[in-house]
Amino acid sequence: MAIVCLVSLIGLGFRLPGGLLTYIDKKGDHQPVKTKSDWTIKRAQILDSMQQVMGPLPAIDHRKAPQMEIKSSEKRNGYTRLEIRFLAAPGEWVPAYLYIPEQQGAIRKLPAMLVLHGTGAPGKKIVDGASPKPNRAHARELAERGYVVIAPDYPGMGDLADHDFHSDRYQSGTMKALFSHIRCIDLLASRNDVDPERIGVLGHSLGGHNAMFAAAFDKRLKVVVASCGWTKFDHYNIGEEASKRYGGRLGPWAQDRYMPLIRDRYKLENIPFDFPEVIAAIAPRAFFSNSPVKDGNFDVEGVKKGIREAAEVYQFLGAAGHLQVRYPDAGHDFPEDVRMEAYRYIDEILR
Repeated sequence: MAIVCLVSLIGLGFRLPGGLLTYIDKKGDHQPVKTKSDWTIKRAQILDSMQQVMGPLPAIDHRKAPQMEIKSSEKRNGYTRLEIRFLAAPGEWVPAYLYIPEQQGAIRKLPAMLVLHGTGAPGKKIVDGASPKPNRAHARELAERGYVVIAPDYPGMGDLADHDFHSDRYQSGTMKALFSHIRCIDLLASRNDVDPERIGVLGHSLGGHNAMFAAAFDKRLKVVVASCGWTKFDHYNIGEEASKRYGGRLGPWAQDRYMPLIRDRYKLENIPFDFPEVIAAIAPRAFFSNSPVKDGNFDVEGVKKGIREAAEVYQFLGAAGHLQVRYPDAGHDFPEDVRMEAYRYIDEILR
């Protein structure tokens, strides 16, 4: 069986059997992953599976930094916050905040972070501290710690509230966001005050799983922090009433602004990827998950199962210590003690 047939098989909703350390060879046979080369094949098959649900990732020329326009500038204690927009692709402007730490003397190359907000109409303002909920000002807090930070709006929120998902070139809002997030990394990497070898990503809830998606597709992200962003699909929980309203347990995932092919093409049992695969695609890079035991959507038991599965890959790649998870006694939140621990972990990796 040729590789193109494998992609077709995945497109029909067949996940690769045999666990994360099994791949399909060019003949269509299942083989154990024994070498780094085998893992490279398996990782590519995971990314193929994700694109069956998200739509294809358009080609990107990373050598060309996005055009950027500054809308406003606000000097704060230790850094400047710029309100910008950048051109991710022709006709695709992305609004964002860009935080630039103050430097004295010669410009040094600093570590940088892509910070992704959770679901909410304010969009990027959430991670700047505008949310009525506590523990959400991640972009501002990381800027205060000396990171260059970019925080874009997710399509359908913030200054992209009026985005028309039916007229863009993407098969999902998730893929449109993923493309924009990768271009955020291109923008950071092009700056003379950013070390392109020291870039990470952090997000909460919606931002949590989008941080994972960005890191799966872009190896330039050296550390990934996902807060309340994931569980195995069969453990995702919205309650019986909400399930009826959304047309099924995975209804929230199947909205146009996320992954509508879950609604149009797949059922729960044949979605061709799951979150352990996403984490495995990040390996051996550093991954930190905040997964509260009382999260009403992202059930902690599904997280524990997923971590056990992904741990096999981290161990195989000799990076068991790079897979970190915390289970605070909290609801859908990023408690301060765990958040500060995550920030220290980012410091450890990027500084």
